[in-house]
Amino acid sequence: MAISTLPAKRAKRTGKTGSSVYLKTVMAVTGIIFVLYVLAHMYGNLKLFAGHAAYNEYAEGLRTLGTPELPRHGFLTIMEIVLGVSVVLHIYAAVTLWKRSKAARPQRYAVKKTVVQSFSSKWMRWGGLALLLFIIWHLIEFTFFKVNVGPGGQSASVTQDPFELVVHTFNTWWMTLIYLVAMAALLMHLHHGVWSASQTLGLASTPAARRYWKLAGLAIGLIVAVGFIVPPLFILFGVIK
Repeated sequence: MAISTLPAKRAKRTGKTGSSVYLKTVMAVTGIIFVLYVLAHMYGNLKLFAGHAAYNEYAEGLRTLGTPELPRHGFLTIMEIVLGVSVVLHIYAAVTLWKRSKAARPQRYAVKKTVVQSFSSKWMRWGGLALLLFIIWHLIEFTFFKVNVGPGGQSASVTQDPFELVVHTFNTWWMTLIYLVAMAALLMHLHHGVWSASQTLGLASTPAARRYWKLAGLAIGLIVAVGFIVPPLFILFGVIK
């Protein structure tokens, strides 16, 4: 390990809500919200195997969940607000912590990291950016504008039918490929994210607990990624149609 004698640049002192511990806690809590959401979303996607009517009934059930106490789409609106705020907080905390880490360890104050540490930190940063771009496209495609791409890359008419929209999308090989790459990124992000959250929340204080949470992160990542990947592949190969 090579350390120069040049002093590191001091980070600014911040209040309690700006401390690194607080920001890491924000990332951990918002990360838990994301894990719960993707598990629920994965379950919904698996409804595609139940057929056209069952999937559309599930989609309609989400829109009317909580009625008449809530207006139509009320539950989804609340969920979208919670997720939107969580995304903003998660990104803000991640960027702030990255800037502080960079300021505390400038190039001239070089501490050699292991290959694993270096890859892990870089992956979380760039993999997170890739996921953000995918989420934006996913919302444009399925929520805001309902972009319906037909087989062979030819534009199809826009449909309001949830099942048809999904099937038409993943009948196109390059759309499925983009989705598969995004799910691989999600797997790795969840794997590292669950492990990091367990450390932040004090759940990995012993060697046995650390091993458990590493395995838990891998298991959650694999379950979510495989659960999301299977329906598009079955659509692409004509099993779901």
